[in-house]
Amino acid sequence: MVPVNSTQLVPSEASCSADDRMILCIIRDITNPQWNSCKITVTLPIRTTTRDLCDEVAKQANYEPDTFNLVWQRSGADGTDDVLMNDRGTQTLGEAGLLPDRKKNLFQIQDKEGVQPVPINAGATGITVTNGDDNFAAMATAASSARNDGEDTQPLITAPSVDTCATFTDYSYSSYASAVTAKSESGYVGLINQAMTCYLNSLLQTLYMTPEFRNALYKWCFDESVEDPTKSIPYQLQRLFVQLQTSTKRSIETYDVTRSFGWDSNEAWHQHDVQELCRVMFDALETKFKNTENEDLINRLYQGQMKDYVKCLECGHESARKDSFLDIPLVIRPFGSTKTYGSVQEALQAFITPETLNDTNQYFCEHCNKKCDAHKGLKFQSFPYVLTFQLKRFDFDYSTYTRHKLNDKVTFPELLNMNTFLEDEKQEEDETDVQSDREADDFESPSILAGPGQNHSPDDTVDEGIDVEQAAQVTTPSKSQPAATPYLYELFSIMVHSGTANGGHYYAYIKSFSDGRWYCFNDTSVTRSTQDDIRRTYGIEALPGRSAPNSTLPNAYMLMYRRVEPNKNANFTTVEQFPSHIKELKARLQSEEEEERRQREIDRNTCKIKLFGVHPLTGKSVEARLEVHKDKTLREATEMAHKLLCYDKHTPLECCRLVKYDEFHESLERSYEGEEETPMGTLLCGVKTTYMFDLLLETRREDQEFVVYRPGGVTNKLFVVDLEAETIANPISLRSYVNTTIQDFKTQIAEVTGLKVETMRVVWEKYYNDLKPLVSGHKTLKNEGFLKSNKVFVESSNIEDKRVPFMDSKLYQLLDRNANTIRLQVTLPLFYQDEFKPPKSNSNSVSPCPSLTSSTDEKYNDLQLETDIAMNTAPTPSPTGSSSTLSDDHPLDKNSANLLGSETDSGVVSLNDGRTHDDLSGDNDGNSGELRGSPEGAVDGDASPANPTRSEDVGDVHIPERDVQSQSGTVDATSDPCWCEGRGCGDCSKLQRGNSDQSSGAVSSPLSPLSSISSPMTTTSDNKSGSIPSDTDPGAGGETRGSVIKYEDPNEDSEDEIYENTRHTKMSNWYFKAEPIQTVDNSRLMPVYVDKRMSLAVFKKALEPYVGTESQNFKVYRVYANNQEFESIRLTETLQSYSEDSRVVVKLGRALKKGEYRVKIYQLSANSSEPCKYLFDWVFAKGMSVQQSKTELLPELKAKCLIDVPLNRLRLRKKAWKNPGAIYADTQLYEEDIPIFTNWEVFVEILDCPEPVTDPNHLELFVRRWRPSEFKLDPFEEIILTDCTVDDLKKELSSRSGISQENVCFAKGKGTFPCEVSLLEMQTDLEWNPNVTSLNSWPLYISDDGAVVYYCDGSEDLKELTEEEKQDIQKKENSRLEKTSQKPNYPSPRKERALKIYTDLSNST
Repeated sequence: MVPVNSTQLVPSEASCSADDRMILCIIRDITNPQWNSCKITVTLPIRTTTRDLCDEVAKQANYEPDTFNLVWQRSGADGTDDVLMNDRGTQTLGEAGLLPDRKKNLFQIQDKEGVQPVPINAGATGITVTNGDDNFAAMATAASSARNDGEDTQPLITAPSVDTCATFTDYSYSSYASAVTAKSESGYVGLINQAMTCYLNSLLQTLYMTPEFRNALYKWCFDESVEDPTKSIPYQLQRLFVQLQTSTKRSIETYDVTRSFGWDSNEAWHQHDVQELCRVMFDALETKFKNTENEDLINRLYQGQMKDYVKCLECGHESARKDSFLDIPLVIRPFGSTKTYGSVQEALQAFITPETLNDTNQYFCEHCNKKCDAHKGLKFQSFPYVLTFQLKRFDFDYSTYTRHKLNDKVTFPELLNMNTFLEDEKQEEDETDVQSDREADDFESPSILAGPGQNHSPDDTVDEGIDVEQAAQVTTPSKSQPAATPYLYELFSIMVHSGTANGGHYYAYIKSFSDGRWYCFNDTSVTRSTQDDIRRTYGIEALPGRSAPNSTLPNAYMLMYRRVEPNKNANFTTVEQFPSHIKELKARLQSEEEEERRQREIDRNTCKIKLFGVHPLTGKSVEARLEVHKDKTLREATEMAHKLLCYDKHTPLECCRLVKYDEFHESLERSYEGEEETPMGTLLCGVKTTYMFDLLLETRREDQEFVVYRPGGVTNKLFVVDLEAETIANPISLRSYVNTTIQDFKTQIAEVTGLKVETMRVVWEKYYNDLKPLVSGHKTLKNEGFLKSNKVFVESSNIEDKRVPFMDSKLYQLLDRNANTIRLQVTLPLFYQDEFKPPKSNSNSVSPCPSLTSSTDEKYNDLQLETDIAMNTAPTPSPTGSSSTLSDDHPLDKNSANLLGSETDSGVVSLNDGRTHDDLSGDNDGNSGELRGSPEGAVDGDASPANPTRSEDVGDVHIPERDVQSQSGTVDATSDPCWCEGRGCGDCSKLQRGNSDQSSGAVSSPLSPLSSISSPMTTTSDNKSGSIPSDTDPGAGGETRGSVIKYEDPNEDSEDEIYENTRHTKMSNWYFKAEPIQTVDNSRLMPVYVDKRMSLAVFKKALEPYVGTESQNFKVYRVYANNQEFESIRLTETLQSYSEDSRVVVKLGRALKKGEYRVKIYQLSANSSEPCKYLFDWVFAKGMSVQQSKTELLPELKAKCLIDVPLNRLRLRKKAWKNPGAIYADTQLYEEDIPIFTNWEVFVEILDCPEPVTDPNHLELFVRRWRPSEFKLDPFEEIILTDCTVDDLKKELSSRSGISQENVCFAKGKGTFPCEVSLLEMQTDLEWNPNVTSLNSWPLYISDDGAVVYYCDGSEDLKELTEEEKQDIQKKENSRLEKTSQKPNYPSPRKERALKIYTDLSNST
């Protein structure tokens, strides 16, 4: 290999074996934000010197030598023994101690004395170094030549014929850390994009790169006593410019600047036009610069003058006024044209070309005293020092009513001669007969008026960026001014837009006046640019006669030129030339930057790791983030963690230590004995962004000693079970090893808990509720299958229970319920809610079958009796006194929770298995003690509903261990006939069986809300607490081992079917415990502990005493995280989907029974402003007649809607979305004649007379007369047709309106009811007089009731409306149609916000 230069390192072929040993160096550049992925690998001979190593790394990393520190991490990545290689001189790598033979040697590139490495402008980064542009002398020569020739200077940049290199980049916004640590390739500092502030960054960089603007801003001195610095726009710009000039960062923030604008964080998410920002910012600066030396800065640099004139073509009289402008908007494609201007010069020429006013648009000349042809246009009188052009690339397409961007190619020169666009003063002076129009403006100087112009109204001028000012505020050039002002301009800024008219990205190509090179300022990135990059901003060259295609490619949007005047062109103020106040500002900024750099260095060397602990007093888990410097020792880190978790208030520091912890497995990994003085960087294996482990702050009592945790152990959560108190204590951490035997493990447990080994029972939970007793003392934990973290239960109290098989033992049942118990937050209804007492219906109505819906009186009498009982009786349970917890999953949340319900423990509702009663008999006295809601039944004190005045004091109730019996009153089938009238609804036999049971002393009713939701089960235990399921399957909601219950899938709209299917089944022993009720925000909140395998039916049954009514009379809603409530209706579903502390809301309202459907009732009012109005929900049952449902609706309509109407004037009809449908006859039956389903919707209609529709085959229509001579519509009327033909329709319309049948014209309404149509479109929007004979044919398709038909007199003339009448009708139509019509929604672009900069005039200097 031949070296390219003498410094390149190449392996030597003729070397000894010792010299052949190579050293592998892996270098990471941590000064780069992507240092994890920035890796340099170098393999060098062992005899290479450290100096050569540093040079090679500098070359590979593209850094200047000696501008960074190369650090060898001798002990690895932990950073405990770093070696600086820069100071080792000629020492070889072998002598330095680097590991040979391909062993890894880790290095880091670090800042040198806090300064980032200096990059090389060319080389490995791929940046091409090119010669600078033509120097200033060459430009001056070209300018002189252009002035002599009198021709425009040709563009120095030649555009390609086809733009194939431009690409659209999806720009991502760098994080702050990336922005401040990355390298700068060009020496310039970028600006961080806050969100969508690229337009702001482009303009700020352009102003910064304008020497005259930057120098003037530096001369301005801020007085802090006059204005708040955070609100001073000039001061914040001054700070920003000093940072851009002196900062060592890659990019800096603009938050302070935008805050001085009065913007909040939301403004950063709105993109604006860069030209609009330039105009608004200049206005704000002018306001802030008042009464200072920079008061006229904006006008001096950016303001030019033009003349807006109208010149008569007959007499030559000219009326003109002076305007000032800050930028020149150039139309690149004229309105109505498909051809664009190919260059800025063409667009400028079109800008000053006058418009001819002729024909009907002639100009009234006062001199000629008549209308004459005239020229209207603009003339430039003077150009500013900095000339700004806006290329109007955003256009509006009137064919699609959308905005779009013009990507057509528009070239622009690097040197622009504007002299040819200036008006000719000499020619103007020769025209002595031309005078100013004093009515328009009496301030013009005739000696300087000349040249062509263009038509622009004052409003257009303002919109296009031309600031129209009064003549007194404009300085008129003197006549001594040279006639040919040398307006030669040099391009220095191109603000580029890439994207579409609805959004995109801005960046800028800016030419530096210091070195003559072009740079691309793209937010945080500042890079060198080439001439090809500039050419790509011209746009896309379109095919002849066509526009450029839509594209997101970048193209020039705003151009800035500076006048070429060698005697006036300024240079940038250097750091040495800073004024004193700028030097002070620079010192403050450098101090802030140094402090920020120091803080970054600290963060870079700070270990950030999760810290966990168990609070010694509460036993709850606590978590924090420990941030400790890598050089801090373990002892110091323990002290920091001690204070961070607030243990210093109750636990001595000596009783705490940090151990390695695995949060995922909840495992203690190891302890750090004897390493108290070891740095944390060593213990944690270096500073990393994330760690694969955590730390746990462990505590002990003062009389205890810490156990040494060696690697490879297992962590056990030990729960002590007390069967007598039926509680489970908080967990204790116990660490063992996999080779520990079960006997030794029990001994270890005894040492920690004090329990006896002889009577100890140890149960290991391998997986969720997978319980396994550990009985083989010789087996090891590894043999049993212990994992890194385990849950172990231990009990040593009940000797009798030990002899029982484990699956039948009390211990198993306690653990089983512990694993399946959750806490729910139940909100109970208030007893005074109105819906608790539904209104009574007409007693004369036919009663439905009791199995479905009782008679209306009896149905509500039962509910009223239930209410009376609830208001006067309450249970009197006694609370439990337990204070232990159930498990570690719910620490301290299940205190006082007795897991085994019994009669002795009145704090628990035990819904357990009892004996099977074939006759469902009552108590020993022959009375039905469980019969609530029955006048004959005695009320049992323990089973009565809760008294609201006492339920606040007690939260638990005991349900006796017997089958849950029917709670409805007795029903006499003979005195209350079934509404099925013998047709057979499937429940009459059940009614007879219920009556026969009552005759034998038993109580049974199909209205029973719940008999049992469980499998039948034979019990062998006769203890007082009732039988406990001997073999419960933990995964089956409501099922038990050995006898699995099977339910048929009920109809989702027939909830009472659940009760029918489970009438004679027994209650399972599901756990339920209620805590005392609290009143919070006018609601009754009751926390309850429930077994989540409990079904919804059992849960509702358990809530009865606290709600105060039967479970059939209230509904349960589940509340989700967004506070949305959804009703739980499937009674067989368990509570498995509920989580800890889920919210449940109980609302009063009768639940559906078998064959019942909830129906939404709407009122139909054709002539109302709200034709479709929701009223309320009601319940219909299958087999019920329409007349029966109307009878039940009448009292509800009167009570809730104040609608008092006779039965024969109430109509029910089908509702199809918003349209009325078929009318239901009184004799029709639901399910048999009328389909009915869940959430069915139906219309009620109030008639003015008894129901006119007597035959279901009749057709009912809504008709409305249109009167074209008056431009109005009559109200809706209803007609009944016996025959569905057009002749029958016309005959009925003729009879109703008096129009002869031959002149009747009709049309079907469109859309949803009431088919609104604008009066102005009646004749055109509807299809009048379709050529059909039948209504049930195209295009009418009228076959069902409720269709809308418009009709009119065909011989009636249409009124001709004036514009005022049309506008008046349109205003009325707008308010009317907005309420009823469905208007289409068209996609529209994001709504734009006006850009504003807020200035405090009272505080401005």
